[in-house]
Amino acid sequence: MQLLDGKTLSKKIELTVTNEVKKLKAQTGITPGLAVILVGQDPASAAYVNMKKKACDRVGFYSVTHEMPENISQEAIENTITMMNDNPNIDGILIQLPLPPQIDTTKLLELVTPSKDVDGFHPYNVGRLTTGLDGFVPCTPLGVMEMFKEYNINLKGKNCCVVGASNIVGKPMASLLLNADATVEICHIFTDDLKKHTLQADIILVGVGVIGLIKEDMVKDGAIIIDIGINRADNGKLVGDVDFENVAKKCSHITPVPGGVGPMTIAMLLSNTLKAAKINAKEKQ
Repeated sequence: MQLLDGKTLSKKIELTVTNEVKKLKAQTGITPGLAVILVGQDPASAAYVNMKKKACDRVGFYSVTHEMPENISQEAIENTITMMNDNPNIDGILIQLPLPPQIDTTKLLELVTPSKDVDGFHPYNVGRLTTGLDGFVPCTPLGVMEMFKEYNINLKGKNCCVVGASNIVGKPMASLLLNADATVEICHIFTDDLKKHTLQADIILVGVGVIGLIKEDMVKDGAIIIDIGINRADNGKLVGDVDFENVAKKCSHITPVPGGVGPMTIAMLLSNTLKAAKINAKEKQ
């Protein structure tokens, strides 16, 4: 069994981004800029935004966080996004989800200029991903694809079972796998007999936020397991959606939690923001 080490790979990507930023600054005078909108006091969201800020500092990005109260109006957030769309120093805009119930999330995501949509959530970028065209891809599934590349895992013709059908992870993950010529099945909360589907899979990718959902008897020998879930167990430990201890014995490759897919998400955010800055630099020439 081989561990897929996202922590080490993310550092490698960060180093590449750092060098590319230096090059971009030297050639064009442009410093990549990332703006984040954080609404409310959710501790998980605040911690995640703080991690992104530190990562931006490490690679030499300019970054700004717009912290807004829980009771903020739709109009106020829209005005901030419009301002950032018009700001030439901002290359990427990120809206930290989830948002409070009074906010129309879809409307906000659609308001972000597609060329600054470094989270890959705008319908324009979703459409380009689905049709196999270049655009911005959601960071977590993109990070998983980088792991496959790093560990020389060939996806062509492989049976892949994606457990979870969210717009942020499951659906874009399925599109990326399809684009890589894999055979893809998507399972979700209404899937009848999940085990029947996972047992057929060469690769299982799960991200639903249920501790220990994927158990040893649901996995065939030699399968590859990508655990995208991140949960806080009763004892305070961070764990995934896979019963790691028992499943690891059966599989050929597995991602740990923490230290697997998690660090790759932030690495891909940096990569996407650099890509946006390069596009921006070309347009300014």
